[in-house]
Amino acid sequence: MTIQRFETGPRMSQAVVHGNTVYLAGVVAGKAAGKSVTEQTQDILSIIDGHLAKAGTDKSKLLSATIYITDMKTFPEMNAVWDGWVSAGNTPARATVEAKLAAPQYNVEIMVVAAK
Repeated sequence: MTIQRFETGPRMSQAVVHGNTVYLAGVVAGKAAGKSVTEQTQDILSIIDGHLAKAGTDKSKLLSATIYITDMKTFPEMNAVWDGWVSAGNTPARATVEAKLAAPQYNVEIMVVAAK
């Protein structure tokens, strides 16, 4: 079975497709780095939409999501954005974890797996 990789660098690929499964690397805010959790989550979900589209799928086919936030006090703020974005009736298995992220300007990181 073929493996297709998108935006491959020396350390990681942003997306990997194997069979009918799409794996995204953790996504952090691009334009909204250093901004509010709301803005970072919106930016991340927009980036995820783009990666899924490149891989031939969309958020209605999410299988799982892992969300990392730097402060669990921001959980409701992140969830407000997530709830408005996720495909109703097609919600993935999900975990949310409080964690220190790779750089201080990031307060949210999201990883997803989707079917094609």
